Amino acid sequence: MDNTYAIEMLNITKRFPGIIANDNVSLQLRKGEIHALLGENGAGKSTLMSVLFGLYQAEEGIIKKDGVEVHINDPNDANALGIGMVHQHFKLVECFTVLDNIIMGVEPVGALGILQKRQAREKVMAISEKYGLHVDPDALVRDISVGMQQRTEILKMLYRENEILIFDEPTAVLTPQEIEDLMQIMRNLVKEGKSILFISHKLAEIMAVSDRCTVLRKGKHVGTVDTNKTSMEELSAMMVGRNVNFHVQKGPAKLGEVVLEVSGITVASKVHKNNAVKKVSFKVRRGEIVCIAGIDGNGQTELVHGITGLEPLVEGKIKLCGQDISNASIRQRNVKGMSHIPEDRHKHGLILDYSLEDNLILETYFQPRFTSKAGFLKRDNIRDYSEKLIEQYDVRSSQGPATRARSMSGGNQQKAIVAREIDKNPELLVAVQPTRGLDVGAIEYIHHQLIAQRDDGKAVLLVSLELDEVMDIPDRILVMYEGEIVGQFDPKKTTEEELGLYMAGAKRMEVKA
Repeated sequence: MDNTYAIEMLNITKRFPGIIANDNVSLQLRKGEIHALLGENGAGKSTLMSVLFGLYQAEEGIIKKDGVEVHINDPNDANALGIGMVHQHFKLVECFTVLDNIIMGVEPVGALGILQKRQAREKVMAISEKYGLHVDPDALVRDISVGMQQRTEILKMLYRENEILIFDEPTAVLTPQEIEDLMQIMRNLVKEGKSILFISHKLAEIMAVSDRCTVLRKGKHVGTVDTNKTSMEELSAMMVGRNVNFHVQKGPAKLGEVVLEVSGITVASKVHKNNAVKKVSFKVRRGEIVCIAGIDGNGQTELVHGITGLEPLVEGKIKLCGQDISNASIRQRNVKGMSHIPEDRHKHGLILDYSLEDNLILETYFQPRFTSKAGFLKRDNIRDYSEKLIEQYDVRSSQGPATRARSMSGGNQQKAIVAREIDKNPELLVAVQPTRGLDVGAIEYIHHQLIAQRDDGKAVLLVSLELDEVMDIPDRILVMYEGEIVGQFDPKKTTEEELGLYMAGAKRMEVKA
């Protein structure tokens, strides 16, 4: 019996209507290794891990644990076999404490059915000390940072004494420091004899932390390689089937007149009583990309909501192409030339139960090309238009324009939003985290689109948490800390370390709008 592998997934095939998500895929996880799973958006990575965790059942193929075939019908079976999963979108109850979330479902109960929380707390604190996962067990989940929520999810797995740990895109919502901490935690877990499956798009992280990497492309297994014998270029070519350029080529900015002028705006916070944005002023001109950088939660979200009309201003003024839009509706802002790629694609970017084609005309359906004088939608025109965008932006879905947005992978949902917003030919493009959760091929494409907008004389306001993106794409960087602009930089003349000091509030400068 072969015991070198903790898990073997052999010849797994999983189908959904109109698409084969996993096509005869095999994956072998050695004991005590960090095994990365890499692939484009919609390549079938999360589906494969969901089969292992019992969320889906495969039509074909077998799963072995320690050389013995097992049947995993639901996540309880997976937990019983020592398999745990940290999902891309955390599965936590926000109004419960950290401790209650960790022990939920396996609560220690005494003889009379009384909850024995003291021993649970001791066990949780011992585990958190052992692995360097420091959390406050009494804090409510809704009050803690995303990084802390992730630690809570990891503690949930360790509390159940899981041996095989699945991390699905674990760094998508973390700050650079939290990512570094997570990498160290993963190394500590492996030292203690755990085996880790790690889904990621980020090649630098895979190179830094994994022992081996399995690459999927369009649902098929492309190959498994030893990380120390490969390169980022080789992995990206395996993943997208061609060479990818990691650095954006762009000429010098040709600045025109001011498109967006923000003067002394203040926006209230929904989370606390203080204002989230405090008297912020800046300008964005034609032919430039201005990036708002900062650690998540320093007012970037509220600033964008104020500019795009999702939240009212407490005070201040916003001008678009010289016109005051401070009190304009969202549609008026759209019609006057503003496009918005939102931070939360599910909440503000798409109507998930609509078809892809209906999502692509959400902001333009009232135009004569899509609606007749009698008020009826011109379905043929809408279909032709959406097919053009789907092809142009390589939006992959099982049933083309008729696909429900909900059934598409996160990366393809993002591409659909980018296609819709850029095709409106805006004067100002507000792009918030436009490449979050995307693979290198899609990131390269979207970066090219942003540069093309700039070179076409449009104004681009980019909000990003990715330091690589902050250093590579914009012509000017504004750092935001606790609701204020605390620094202005030329990306060619600054370093990630210097930006980090301003982002953490250790340094600040006077910035004139």
